Amino acid sequence: MSFSSSLQIFKHKEFKWFIYARFFVTLAIQMQMSTIYLQIYYEHSRNELTLGLIGLSEVIPFIITSFFSGHIADVMSRRRILIVGCLALLLGSMFLWAFSSEYFPSLKLLGASALFSVVFIFGIIRAFLAAATQPFMSQLVDRSQYTQATTWNTTVWHTAAILGPVLAGLIYGYHDARHADWCYAVNCLLFLGCVVSYLVIKSKPIPEKTKDETLLQSLSSGLKFVFNNNMIFSALSLDMFAVLFGGAVAIIPAYTDKILHLGPEAYGLLRTAPAIGAVLTSFVLAFKQPGKRAGFDLLWTVAAFGVCTILFALCTNYWMAFAMLLLTGAFDNVSVVVRHTILQLMTPDNMRGRVSAVNSIFVGSSNEIGAFESGAAARLMGLVPSIVFGGIMTIGVVLGVNKLNPQLKKLDLKELE
Repeated sequence: MSFSSSLQIFKHKEFKWFIYARFFVTLAIQMQMSTIYLQIYYEHSRNELTLGLIGLSEVIPFIITSFFSGHIADVMSRRRILIVGCLALLLGSMFLWAFSSEYFPSLKLLGASALFSVVFIFGIIRAFLAAATQPFMSQLVDRSQYTQATTWNTTVWHTAAILGPVLAGLIYGYHDARHADWCYAVNCLLFLGCVVSYLVIKSKPIPEKTKDETLLQSLSSGLKFVFNNNMIFSALSLDMFAVLFGGAVAIIPAYTDKILHLGPEAYGLLRTAPAIGAVLTSFVLAFKQPGKRAGFDLLWTVAAFGVCTILFALCTNYWMAFAMLLLTGAFDNVSVVVRHTILQLMTPDNMRGRVSAVNSIFVGSSNEIGAFESGAAARLMGLVPSIVFGGIMTIGVVLGVNKLNPQLKKLDLKELE
């Protein structure tokens, strides 16, 4: 497939507006979370464990809510869920702006607890967005375009993920002052743009039920579907443990400060390096999509992710560290595209909400649990040894999944279309 032909999917106007919404919400979320990490580290506690607790405070409500959000996404309008979720995020950013500005000094008395509280609520909202986003995208394009749509979706996500931390770092540390309120003001505009983009798209029909189920039966059927499908379960397990053990992103503020001896302005570019690598890979995948070798590519790229994580831990030069993080993102994006395509092709529409929620529990929550693991491991083992340990564990997971499911490396996505 040529690059120009891969652009044909943007003739679908609703998919184009969906991509706009994804860009706005991802950019806002990345800016918001990066700013919160910087605020807590530089204004409240220069402690790696505190950084890990940020992830933990988001993942607990996220996991609990995900068991229900998937069911909601299968019985309610997914567009409505996305609109209400983005409006809630807008309100959260407005509070953060007020908390960080000079106009409401009484709010500063809340201290870091205000930031942790917003992160906790954000975890609940994100559970609903995660359950509804991918299934809603599947309703906008034909089945034969799922791989193409997923590739562009991840490209836009990673592009926004590049810009978010960079903008947060530059704005927050502008002229040696702390400007968190400016970051949150930009967030408000971005969340508003996301809401408008979703409003342009017409509402889609709610998937028809194949059988009447109670809430508990509905929740359990989503879990059973994932655990009984070896390909889906293996793909989710690979990504979950790779992010859980190999993700060193959460402790980059401490790494930048204690290993590289640089300030918050250097954090943004380093934090966004994985996303830059992911975008570069996305452009390759746009015209060379995963196909016959998808399963094999999934295994070796996750292993390469682990190797680059180890090399990153050993870097003492800023640009070498940047290069290793860039490569982790490049390899990780291959697994993301393959995993999401498997989920879309192998899941019936009336179960996509629940399966997306399970996927979020596996992979989405592993980012935050991984953040806590990284912070706790750094506290116990030291910063560098903890990152090396995570990379080694990632490689071990690849070997274990390959041993338990040898058919995965033979997976051909073209046979599923």
